[in-house]
Amino acid sequence: MNPRLIDCASIVAQPWRNGGGMTRELLAAPDSQNWQYRISVADINGDGAFSSYPGVDRWFAVLEGEGVYLQIDGNGHRQLPHEEPLRFDGAAQIHCRLLGGATRDLNLMLRNVSGRMQRADAGIAWSATDGACGLFARQSGLCHIADQGDARKAVVVPMPAFSLLWFERSPGRLIFEADRTDETRIGYWLAVQTEPTASC
Repeated sequence: MNPRLIDCASIVAQPWRNGGGMTRELLAAPDSQNWQYRISVADINGDGAFSSYPGVDRWFAVLEGEGVYLQIDGNGHRQLPHEEPLRFDGAAQIHCRLLGGATRDLNLMLRNVSGRMQRADAGIAWSATDGACGLFARQSGLCHIADQGDARKAVVVPMPAFSLLWFERSPGRLIFEADRTDETRIGYWLAVQTEPTASC
């Protein structure tokens, strides 16, 4: 077990073509050009359209800000901070309207593999059965990694705020202990089945 710890602050932001935001690519596998899955953090500064990604399954969550209103193929959806992530087809026509200023958002994109994103709550154990998985933490704290749920074999990894801890193979049970006790919704769990599937 050799997890990768990726601090969002260490990644250079790349501007969007439409000028409406910036993206920090935290992880792309097997590489940035021919990825099967990609995890990124976006700073959205203005209203506008999302890029189209045909053949890609997308998951989206608001990390900071008041939230967004997404028009997805004509259907409206309000996405607020700390909510369960929104899943949609990457080929959809999407327009984003900010609800109260700029937001910071987490994105998981999947191409020919399956996966999921789930809200993480402090102190609540989580595990992925197989494949790659990890935690994106909104706040600093400790991630406890217990092999097959055995607390006696736990490894503890300190995580800064806005960082991703990623495992190429599921290590067993994960629990996050936040430095702050007044905020229970501490980030998002992510999992990817790395064997290719017929469709997302």
